[in-house]
Amino acid sequence: MKQFLLLIFFALSALMATAQNHEVADSVVQYDDSVSSSHVLDDVTVKAPTRGRLTNRITNTEQIGQAELVRAACCNLGESFTTNPSVDVSYSDAATGARQIKLLGLSGTYVQMLTENMPNLRGASIPYSLGYVSGPWLQSIQVSKGASSVKSGYESITGQINIEYLKPQGTDGVRANAYLDNKLKQEVNLDGSIHFNDRLSTSLLLHFENRQTDHDADDDGFMDMPKLKQFNGMWRMAYVSPKWISQLSVKALRDERTSGMSSHGSHHDGLAHYGIDVRTNRFELQWKNGFILDADHNTSIALMTNGSVHDADYQFGKTLYDVNQKNGYAQLMFETDFTPEHNISIGASVNYDHYSQDLDFYHPFVGDKANLFGVDEETTSGIYAQYTYKLGETLTIMPGIRWDYSSEYGSFVTPRLHVKYSPSELVTLRASAGKGYRSPHAIAENVSLLASGKTFIANERLKQEEAWNTGASLSFNIPVAGKELELNIDYYYTDFDNQMMLNPYTYQAYFQLQAQITREFRYFLVYVGGENLTSYTISDPIRSAADPWTAMFDATQAWGPTEGAMFYIGMRFKLEPF
Repeated sequence: MKQFLLLIFFALSALMATAQNHEVADSVVQYDDSVSSSHVLDDVTVKAPTRGRLTNRITNTEQIGQAELVRAACCNLGESFTTNPSVDVSYSDAATGARQIKLLGLSGTYVQMLTENMPNLRGASIPYSLGYVSGPWLQSIQVSKGASSVKSGYESITGQINIEYLKPQGTDGVRANAYLDNKLKQEVNLDGSIHFNDRLSTSLLLHFENRQTDHDADDDGFMDMPKLKQFNGMWRMAYVSPKWISQLSVKALRDERTSGMSSHGSHHDGLAHYGIDVRTNRFELQWKNGFILDADHNTSIALMTNGSVHDADYQFGKTLYDVNQKNGYAQLMFETDFTPEHNISIGASVNYDHYSQDLDFYHPFVGDKANLFGVDEETTSGIYAQYTYKLGETLTIMPGIRWDYSSEYGSFVTPRLHVKYSPSELVTLRASAGKGYRSPHAIAENVSLLASGKTFIANERLKQEEAWNTGASLSFNIPVAGKELELNIDYYYTDFDNQMMLNPYTYQAYFQLQAQITREFRYFLVYVGGENLTSYTISDPIRSAADPWTAMFDATQAWGPTEGAMFYIGMRFKLEPF
């Protein structure tokens, strides 16, 4: 009975804290939005799970927390969605192992990627961005479907994916993770934090992965997966006080991928070697500051800045492509509750992109290469306003609008509307509608298209993409045998006013089986498992692999696994007991 009462107490406390938390404060610092949080009291440990759909949010948002993340084999953001049905992760080519997100039936270019509520992983970083985020670094992932808040900008069309990293103030001690699979991929992750006092803390996160074996299971003469090596590091500093919250992070990455003809492809004798090489250096700097002006009315102001440099060199056979993208972003936002029912948020943002691209084509080509590059330089500044009306837990209405001016495309308006209606605790209806825009860069965002012998035709200059997204979701929470069954029905429709069209590739759904067993000890745990246990693979992932220098060669039509079953073993260490 004592444990039961304590569980109710902490559950109610968590709900009250969630209701009182302010979105501005959330955008500056996430105290603990992991799947489970623990409170220790008189030798009694109470764990309060907060996994699944975020029922308090007006948007249709699902949270993937640490309890679900550790069920994945590891190892990066792309593999973190393997246990989640909301996001499809497909292969974009059979040569470099690149993967892309699919949400609401459209490619990941229409999903706005956020890192701790700031736009990131855009443009040139899109093709391999799912491999740039280490899984053990993740605290949680929030997946939102449909139109998003105007606070995050104008780029979201089909939805948003927000990544929350481990916070210095939310972790303590040292943790490590070691991983090995039957394809001889090795991975090591290490993170540690130091609390200087109750306000100031710092942390360091390190990641290394390596696979240098030559796999060609289907014996088509091309590697089924690339050789790869990655070094990734992040340093973080956080200062949290009752009036001022500040977070600073610096991230650096080196990623190397080598693929193409395998060393034992005998039927390629006499042909020039078709090699694929990708070298990427990426640097990020993020600084967020939030100031609480009036805690009673949740009045706050926040200034958030982010900058990145992405430099990548590609070789696909005899085609060479180099791209360098520099991005700078800043946002100033103010928010307050006039009354418990009425909230207003206003703000301004500016985004700067500079692309430097060089393409030495081996492919047949028609048109102007500059038409494939998109805009070289663009500055977009804008203002927004968003109003929220909340009638208890029954009804929430949130209209928002923003006006932006692009140095390349001129001014444009982004209207969005969200409605949430909960007639009872068992049923929740959400509806949303809104517009989204984005500046396309055909090659930078779809570089895997170069792994083919296709003819490129680019006769027109790329225009700004724009689309409307409307949709609704219905959620049921049904008590079954003392537990809760969650049933969700979603319908979304995306209508493009202008869209960059690329030759589509075949995409099918397919059945996969995976399993994992974990054994916990006091200071470490061991896990073993497997993925694609049915050994399902697509046939002929590389078309005309025997003739890579002809127009029929194509490695871009991969829509499923190119390797059979994968088995792995790993260990996680922690100085404190699990």
